[in-house]
Amino acid sequence: MSVFLVIAGLALLVVGGDFLVRASVGLSFKLKLSKLVIGMTVVSFATSAPELLVSLQAALDGVSDIALGNVIGSNIANIGLVLGITAIISPMAVDKEFYKLNWPMMMFLSFVLYYFLKNDLVLTALEGAILFVALVVFLIVLIKSSRKSTKANMDEVDDSLAIVSNFKIIAWLLIGASGLYFGSDWLVEGAKQLAKSIGISDYAISVSVIAIGTSVPELAASVIAALKKEKALSLGNLIGSNIFNIASVLGLTAIIKPIVVNVETPEILSTNIWWMIVFAAILIPFIIIPKRFEIGRIKGLILFGAYLFFIYSALK
Repeated sequence: MSVFLVIAGLALLVVGGDFLVRASVGLSFKLKLSKLVIGMTVVSFATSAPELLVSLQAALDGVSDIALGNVIGSNIANIGLVLGITAIISPMAVDKEFYKLNWPMMMFLSFVLYYFLKNDLVLTALEGAILFVALVVFLIVLIKSSRKSTKANMDEVDDSLAIVSNFKIIAWLLIGASGLYFGSDWLVEGAKQLAKSIGISDYAISVSVIAIGTSVPELAASVIAALKKEKALSLGNLIGSNIFNIASVLGLTAIIKPIVVNVETPEILSTNIWWMIVFAAILIPFIIIPKRFEIGRIKGLILFGAYLFFIYSALK
């Protein structure tokens, strides 16, 4: 039963997230927002909705381990699993803009999260608000800098959604919201049952199974783009997802319900958050050495291999 709940919950999250993205973009066009703003704010928030609902549901259920494990594991999966597999299929070119704004912000938020958690083993409402305000400031700077650039890539925004009817938008919003609500509820409940039945912690399940599940949309989009030789998915998009996971998902969750670090799972601060930081940090030498501004198949294999080792160490 627990496995069924996990699979059904993940499926509902994927479907719900997809409908929410469509509805959000359609609504944004109705409100006459620019394609640039839609891509950098609306799409990013909507694609982070599964992680947000799972983390919020877990925090409200009193299992903060799952809330933290979901975000930390998802950030590791975005680089080790998604970027790794994508680069193996088709080498990925890296835009020079990547290390000027996106990467520094991801590293900054990662260390701030570590400090907040290490300080008193709680991510308080105030600290959550600080993370979320940092995200808002980052988005304002990002949009301003992108407006100056002629290379702002908004491929993820579907122009056809500009002519969608109000009825469809409302229907998609209802389907998306329902899918995310029930999906997150079933996934958290299934994960708790599964952890008990096989004798490992809620955190170990969240940092592996749940994190991979909530990264499935990014993985599917990346693999399809790589197979089609399209450049629809950039490294900036994945890094943006990691930034939103920390600042939006954990920030908003902590504002609603402070996230407490479980003293029975010390690996959260001693090991796994450092895995997240190292996976993020290694991207800079990877895009400089030996071939500049490209993550090729060998680097992809290294990332994917490191991710498999991380999963093995998390579950053992």
